[in-house]
Amino acid sequence: MAATGNEEQTLLPDIEEEAEGMEREMESEEEEEEGMGVEHSEEEDEEDTSEDELENEAEIQRLEEQLSINAFDYNCHVDLIKLLRQEGKLHRLRKARQKMSELFPLTEEIWLDWLKDEIRLTEDESDREKVYELFERAVKDYVCPEIWLEYVQYSIGGMGAQGGIERVRSIFERALTAVGLHMTKGASIWEAYREFEIVILSTVQPPPGSAPSQEQQELLNAQLERIHTLFRRQLAVPLMDMEGTYAEYSDWADDGVPEMVTRQYRRALQQLEKGKPFEEALLVSEPPKLAEYQAYIDFEMKEGDPARVQIIFERALAENCLVPDLWIKYTTYLDRQLKIKDLVLSAHERAVRNCPWTMGLWKSYLLALERHGADHQTVTDVFEKALNAGFIQATDYVEIWQSFLDYLRRRVDFSKEWSRELDELRAAFARSLDYLKQDVEERFSESGDLSCTIMQIWARIEALHCKNMQKARELWDSIMTKGNAKHANMWLEYYNLERSYGDASHCRKALHRAVQCTSDYPEHVCDVLLNFERVEGSLEDWDAAVQKTETKINRVKEQRARVAEKEALQARQEEEKAEHRRKAKADKKGQKKSQKVNRTGDKRKADDEYEQEWGEDAELPSKRLRGEDDFGSTATEELMETESGLFGRRAPPRKTEPPGFRKNQRGSSEAPQQPQDVSKEQRIDENCVFVSNLAFNLDDPEGKLRALFQGCGTVQQVRPVFSMNGVFRGYCYVQFEDRLAVPEALKLDRKEVDGRPMYVSPCVDKNKNPDFKVFKYKTAMEKHKIFISGLPYTCTKETLEDLCKQHGTVKAIRLVTNRSGKPKGLAYVEYENEAQASQAVLKMDGSMLENFTLSVAISNPPSRMMEDKGVPSRLLGAAMPRQPQGARGKGRTQISLLPRSLYRQSTPDAKAENGTVSAPHTTETDGVHGGPGTTSPDTQSKSLSNEDFARMLLKK
Repeated sequence: MAATGNEEQTLLPDIEEEAEGMEREMESEEEEEEGMGVEHSEEEDEEDTSEDELENEAEIQRLEEQLSINAFDYNCHVDLIKLLRQEGKLHRLRKARQKMSELFPLTEEIWLDWLKDEIRLTEDESDREKVYELFERAVKDYVCPEIWLEYVQYSIGGMGAQGGIERVRSIFERALTAVGLHMTKGASIWEAYREFEIVILSTVQPPPGSAPSQEQQELLNAQLERIHTLFRRQLAVPLMDMEGTYAEYSDWADDGVPEMVTRQYRRALQQLEKGKPFEEALLVSEPPKLAEYQAYIDFEMKEGDPARVQIIFERALAENCLVPDLWIKYTTYLDRQLKIKDLVLSAHERAVRNCPWTMGLWKSYLLALERHGADHQTVTDVFEKALNAGFIQATDYVEIWQSFLDYLRRRVDFSKEWSRELDELRAAFARSLDYLKQDVEERFSESGDLSCTIMQIWARIEALHCKNMQKARELWDSIMTKGNAKHANMWLEYYNLERSYGDASHCRKALHRAVQCTSDYPEHVCDVLLNFERVEGSLEDWDAAVQKTETKINRVKEQRARVAEKEALQARQEEEKAEHRRKAKADKKGQKKSQKVNRTGDKRKADDEYEQEWGEDAELPSKRLRGEDDFGSTATEELMETESGLFGRRAPPRKTEPPGFRKNQRGSSEAPQQPQDVSKEQRIDENCVFVSNLAFNLDDPEGKLRALFQGCGTVQQVRPVFSMNGVFRGYCYVQFEDRLAVPEALKLDRKEVDGRPMYVSPCVDKNKNPDFKVFKYKTAMEKHKIFISGLPYTCTKETLEDLCKQHGTVKAIRLVTNRSGKPKGLAYVEYENEAQASQAVLKMDGSMLENFTLSVAISNPPSRMMEDKGVPSRLLGAAMPRQPQGARGKGRTQISLLPRSLYRQSTPDAKAENGTVSAPHTTETDGVHGGPGTTSPDTQSKSLSNEDFARMLLKK
């Protein structure tokens, strides 16, 4: 609490004393540096200071020049103010702040810095009044408890002036109205007010030992009543730590707390308990906390206390001042519920200053001004500001012009033949058409008013109110020359106008022109003309109408026949192309079948050669399972599993040729490779990584991968895996000398190799870790991340970032691709917090990007379920259920002999946030579940006889 005596001398030192204090601080810092052994000469200090000043001055000039080009650069204003304050250029700093405050609402930090700087420079009472004016501007931008607290504390310094105490009380009352209901920060204003009144109480108490006079006793009683009233008012408001306030009042009051105050206190405690969950959610969440504030606002609106609804709206807007929907919701509430002029107009003004690009806010502002009886010049000034706000689409300018023209039309008294307001309305209509044609069309390449709505309204006003059909017809002629003559609805609108306010001659003329020009619904226009002549026309008029309509209908039929013939021709061409594609596909399928048969023969031949290469002395393994491999040892073979789920086998070992042996045929030009032998004892899985998704036609995979992983550590061995006929299988094993190289190698996951993303995952023995799975990304819900589907395949990461950063700070973007590296039209975008992600979902879901409709949701990928060991999942579209594998795996002849008709599938459950994902399927037979010998109690059924099997087969 500020003191009342020599406060101006202590709080407001003059510039000379401040400069002397800065010099003393600099001298003390220099002495400390000398004591620490740092030697600086005065000349060097002066040179450094001068260089910094020159650099800052150059930067200041650059920022000022940039603002002269674009005065609406918010960040440039902030940087300029920061530099000027750092350099102590007070006059230029004041001008910079003034200029920014005229264009933008200032944040709480900028206002507090400005106010503190001005308070330090205050010398006399006139300067104090300027600071009061500055405080009044500050509290209008946002409702900030800190600024109000600074305001009331500063006002206490002027309580010694005439009427100072009443002025302080008035500011305190305004502060309580503005932020006294703030559940977490409002108590500070109440306590400051109460302490101020207690200090005043001490000044009116008589000296100890003396009896107060009647006048003193009245002052004393009045002051005590003020303090009691403040306690009672505060205890009726739900505020944090109100229990301490109640205890303080209990100690302070001589007669105890009244029963009525206790009831109000308990009611406020109940309200506090209801609001605590929302306050705690705001406390733990990160800015801007939009979702939490929305929930809090909905709660308070349901409770129905207008004051509390207002304070929570103001708190939300202080942290989300650039969210137009929040301003629209707030101003709509004020317009429909509170209807207090000053409060409503202040909220509308702040809304358009924060979000000037939102046309709906300007439109609501104009209506609010008219609703509360603002003068005509004020409404006109606001409309002119709206035209300079820079809307983002042409139709926004059409709507704001319509709102202003509606306002001008409501001002006109049409009972008079002429009035100044009528001339102003006509001039505004003419100006709007010129503005849309020149300014808007030049900026957006369209006027935004394709159907000429403004001209239609003008024509109807001239016909209805001014009885000026000649002007209305001129306007409609202009409308038809702007490309609207081919639309039947435009002609019928003109016809209805003539029918209501014109004559039959002009109606007939309009309908004849409509029949001649209409291209979308000619039959309807012809019917209208014929019906009109039935009611109004003569025989000659009827004959002319019939002849004109028949000619039009015949011409339309001919045109439609030509179009139908053209469409039929295109359809036949498409069918021929489709038939050609089907034939080509069938031929290709036949070629693949023949190639598969040939490969089967080659494989058997390769198996024979492979068995011969082992020699007589080598121990031949009983059978090599698919996916088994070794690190130089043929005795021990292990299964490896990675994220991609690929398995393979290394090419068969080569025979050792005698010295001087020369290869012939195609292998003659290749240098013999001697792979390093790694024994079972030396092989360590922790030193190895599994690389997959490589191209089958990759040249020299061993050499390329050795060079690629060389930067991670010393590569001991690279073992590509080949098929039986020597074709590279697209995956390999890379072993390092040191296990510390494995984490570095895993960082190369998804790196492109020959146009395909390479998958790198740990090498794990599947026999020891059968449930081991590697998946790089989380599968649980991530509220700060959004999932986007429906993206065009040409969409790049930069394009998506430009689209998403409009709704918050984008931390990461991942475009989902297939194994060949081509995009799948899906993406994950990570924001800084949940509020930004929620805002992005609200704004982007259903939006268009390159004619593609985007689907946006919070990231909630389907869980990657582990398959049951006993009952493997059946894949969608699989013909037969998979049988359980034995200890040696599933052999090629291990097929089910049970007819397909006897298999029964359980209904799959599908539940996923980002698309539809089927749960693992289970396949069961009558009496058999999970394979032979395993019966499920849930699906166990009566055993079937041979007759039952026969009946089931005959039903097929």
